[in-house]
Amino acid sequence: MQAKTLFPNSYLLVGVCSDDLTHEFKGFTVMNEAERYEALRHCRYVDEVIRDAPWTLTPEFLEKHKIDFVAHDDIPYSSAGSDDVYKHIKEAGMFVPTQRTEGISTSDIITRIVRDYDVYARRNLQRGYTAKELNVSFINEKKYRFQNQVDKMKEKVKNVEEKSKEFVNRVEERSHDLIQKWEEKSREFIGNFLELFGPDGAWKQMFQERSGRMLQALSPRQSPTSSPTRGRSPSRSPSPPSPWLFRKASPPSSPKAASASISSMSEGDEDEK
Repeated sequence: MQAKTLFPNSYLLVGVCSDDLTHEFKGFTVMNEAERYEALRHCRYVDEVIRDAPWTLTPEFLEKHKIDFVAHDDIPYSSAGSDDVYKHIKEAGMFVPTQRTEGISTSDIITRIVRDYDVYARRNLQRGYTAKELNVSFINEKKYRFQNQVDKMKEKVKNVEEKSKEFVNRVEERSHDLIQKWEEKSREFIGNFLELFGPDGAWKQMFQERSGRMLQALSPRQSPTSSPTRGRSPSRSPSPPSPWLFRKASPPSSPKAASASISSMSEGDEDEK
């Protein structure tokens, strides 16, 4: 991007060295030359990829491709027996320095791979790659597989713990709802009980009414003494009972007494009649 935007209407060519040159002067590559060619060909800032570029840019190569400027970082690049392979280009005034981007370099990528080698090896073993394909020894293979099993067990334990926490939370919520409903039902039950059996409850009133009815049935009211007698006229007062109903008649001591008794009975019979 920096090289493309250095000049307006610039045409950017990117030279890519072959695997043989790179392995000889720099080291083993992760991506082969075909993959590196394709990666650069799909970069939006690159207009053309020069394959099998030389390690050191010669005047003949620059003339052949009509190169006006060479873009690279300004740090001296020592290689192929030279302290700086871009020295003659700098002296010719054809060098344009660019700035390095932190974290993006071949060395940084390789460092990350080496640092996390065990993780990548274990992951690829788990995906089905063989120890021979990964260049892993027999002992390391067993170690990595054992570590994978341990990680699986940890993951299962973690999942069980999470599910247990969810279950406990649901139980707590359910218990809270049940307790709340139980309290509401208890208050309702106590209220209904007091309303029925309390000091002024319906049960007491009903009991008092039934008790009053039972007492009234067991102890009826007496008839009034001044009520009129059947068959008698209300204008006449009842006559006192005759003396003969309450005592035996004694033999008259004299003829006069006997005649008086007969006379009183006669008068009473006449009154009754």
